[in-house]
Amino acid sequence: MMTELCEQFRIFHHNSTPYHPKMNGVVEAANKNLKKIIQKMVVTYKDWHETLPYALNRYHTSVRTSTGATPYSLVYGTKVVLPIEVEIPSLRVLAEVELDEAEWVQQRLDQLNLIEEK
Repeated sequence: MMTELCEQFRIFHHNSTPYHPKMNGVVEAANKNLKKIIQKMVVTYKDWHETLPYALNRYHTSVRTSTGATPYSLVYGTKVVLPIEVEIPSLRVLAEVELDEAEWVQQRLDQLNLIEEK
């Protein structure tokens, strides 16, 4: 069935493991790096799955010495905007600058639109 489907849509299907055994080493190196990141983040080994998304984010946003860029920037062609870089002032700050809620919301939307345009 898979062969017929590939022929119908002119897809050339190749399995990577038998044809490119060297690639397994690259995957193992990436997994080793992820394992190191997770080990630094977890307290008990039971909660490693909760830190996995954060570890992947850290892995994708760290600069590689071989390329001088992050995997994220190579894939998407732009710098990553980290959650900590998106500033959302607290209500106390809102009260201090005496903005009404509608103005504050509009300013935040404008900032997010600028980030999205990058």
